[in-house]
Amino acid sequence: MIFFKCRHRKSCSKILRLVALFLASLVACLILGYFTPTQWGNYSNRNGAIAIYVYNSGIHTDILVPVKTPLWNWQEPIDLKSIAADTDSIEYLAFGFGDRSYFLETSGGELPKISTTFNALFLPTPPAMRVLLYRDIPQNFTDIKCVVISNYNYLNLVKFIDNSFKTNSQNNKNIINKLPNYRGGFYEAKGTYSILRACNDWTAEALRIAEVNTPVWSGLSSAIIWHLKSNC
Repeated sequence: MIFFKCRHRKSCSKILRLVALFLASLVACLILGYFTPTQWGNYSNRNGAIAIYVYNSGIHTDILVPVKTPLWNWQEPIDLKSIAADTDSIEYLAFGFGDRSYFLETSGGELPKISTTFNALFLPTPPAMRVLLYRDIPQNFTDIKCVVISNYNYLNLVKFIDNSFKTNSQNNKNIINKLPNYRGGFYEAKGTYSILRACNDWTAEALRIAEVNTPVWSGLSSAIIWHLKSNC
């Protein structure tokens, strides 16, 4: 809404029309980007060998991968025992990228501060990587898709995820906080979090590297899930 007095009615009307046109064009572009795939045809299952999962927790997406495969063992780059007491039964890890303050403030189910939400929406903020540990494929998410990808694409995917963590001089990942009740933890991440590279944009970037189809505009978690075609 424009809060000013306009002395010339025609000028005001023209400005309002331009603003309305801009907003309508923006919405149209976002809708188009929501439904437009980045590739016409999904080649991720070519010579498929490893199943990965993507689930939607409402506004956030996570990528779920096996703890250990012949190609990659997550117990080497991440000390799982530092974030969970019992790791012997853990079969899957879920990775997500997000605003650090938002992650920490909502980790116990609480609502974030208004200032935290504002900063996450409109300002570049420090990011974090969230790691959750699962014994089995989680069944509490209505939107969860399974995609089989090739060994080559899987290796590219896990390398991208691993490279998203910030490390110290000893090449160890910097843990921020643990989630004992949820079997997981938060780690420092590279780069910054912003509306231009938010949680779902990170997920989409990771999936594109693995040649999994994603939307042109990946700002909403539902857009990513909509474009995923389960082939497991």
